[in-house]
Amino acid sequence: MKHIPIRLSRLVLSAITLVGLGLSISAWVEKPAPATPPNVVLFFMDDLGYGDLSVTGALDYTTPNLDKMAAEGTRFTNFLAAQAVCSASRAALLTGCYPNRLGLYGALGPNSPIGLNPNEETLAELLKERGYATGMFGKWHLGDNKQFLPMQQGFDEYYGVPYSHDMWPLHPAQAQAKYPPLRWIDGNEPGPEIKDLNDAGKITGTITEKAVSFIRNHKKKPFFLYVPHPLPHVPLATSARFKGQSARGIFGDVLTELDWSVGQIMNELKQQGLDKNTLVIFISDNGPWLNYGDHAGSSGGFREGKGTSFEGGHRVPCLVRWPGVVPAGRVSNKLLTALDILPTVANVCGARLPKQRIDGVDWVALLKGDNSVTPRDKFYYYYRKNSLEAVRQGDWKLVFAHPGRTYEGFLPGQGGKPGPSTETHAIAAGLYDLRRDPGERYDVREQHPEVVARLETIAEEARADLGDELQKRTGANVREPGRVSQ
Repeated sequence: MKHIPIRLSRLVLSAITLVGLGLSISAWVEKPAPATPPNVVLFFMDDLGYGDLSVTGALDYTTPNLDKMAAEGTRFTNFLAAQAVCSASRAALLTGCYPNRLGLYGALGPNSPIGLNPNEETLAELLKERGYATGMFGKWHLGDNKQFLPMQQGFDEYYGVPYSHDMWPLHPAQAQAKYPPLRWIDGNEPGPEIKDLNDAGKITGTITEKAVSFIRNHKKKPFFLYVPHPLPHVPLATSARFKGQSARGIFGDVLTELDWSVGQIMNELKQQGLDKNTLVIFISDNGPWLNYGDHAGSSGGFREGKGTSFEGGHRVPCLVRWPGVVPAGRVSNKLLTALDILPTVANVCGARLPKQRIDGVDWVALLKGDNSVTPRDKFYYYYRKNSLEAVRQGDWKLVFAHPGRTYEGFLPGQGGKPGPSTETHAIAAGLYDLRRDPGERYDVREQHPEVVARLETIAEEARADLGDELQKRTGANVREPGRVSQ
């Protein structure tokens, strides 16, 4: 056999080397190293109004840690709570469903016979399935029976209060309500009693300590940390360290401590080297309880507050921070809701969606800075058991005539005592252009009959799907709440 000439052999070897190198490069390009799933921290405040942060206009106190979060991330100015009351709002956040689809409404009391159905899949369950550690520290309010508590709804760890901390023997209406003692819940078991305002003043600090400890203990794997602070819902209370720290009185002191709490948790993320791979979301469950006067927050100029279907009841602050992913220093005015948190977080974490129908939409593209997309253009304002009080498409909002709460015309209370309000005020129908009239003061139905007709069609879709107590209609796609086992 004749030998291959040296020059030719070198050419052959070079070609083989290049081909091999090309295959290696091709293989590397086609199979990049998998990215580490992000951690998620979700703050959910209680009765915090749109105007209660210094970045949204608060006066006589400051919220520097939250202002910093807004500067380092995106502030969404058109973000709505799913319903303007505690339990309903929380059910929607964790399931991505309108709460009336789940058969839940209002604020569940102690020993409630119903709760969030264990058949519903929560965000915690979806992330736990994905390999996340899941922890919750704060207010639950989705049923205080053991079968409904967080440990049965996807959370590995829980320490908090089972419902609003005004549901205790010191409630002004205790003679009629007969509330039992209020206790912390540790996992599934009752913990120490919260007996008075001095004990209540430890709530924010205790939750902060638990949340920081959770981060330290789970820093080596992805985690979902849910921090639903019970405050600034009344009764207001703060630790000795923060008393008298603001010119706004006890409300300002409470907000100062809550801002400190956020700062402690954010600092822990940095100290553990987790800051750049953590998605942090800060929102509230509904607007302020305005008849508490100096113990209530601010709706930021929007009409009414908690317990109403006007913007003051639904419009809440929304701050989102994720360095290198969510643009810093940005303000977005696109319509978003608490319903949309679940599908969005599931997407960025690589988790699946619930098997049953949900109402939330995925806004990851907008979150990452694509302002050309509009993930959501309509919303249903339900309240009471299942009353469709308003619908919205884009910036147009159609309010239907209904009996409801109003704070207008009543002098607010002082010193922790509520002023009068009514639940039976005859709310008039009206069409509002929220671009020009965010205070919902000018009914323009006569000027825009075509808009009214379009929104009426949307309302009919809602009634067929979810029902409407105002019209005595039953929806076709409403599910049952969980019921206490007999």
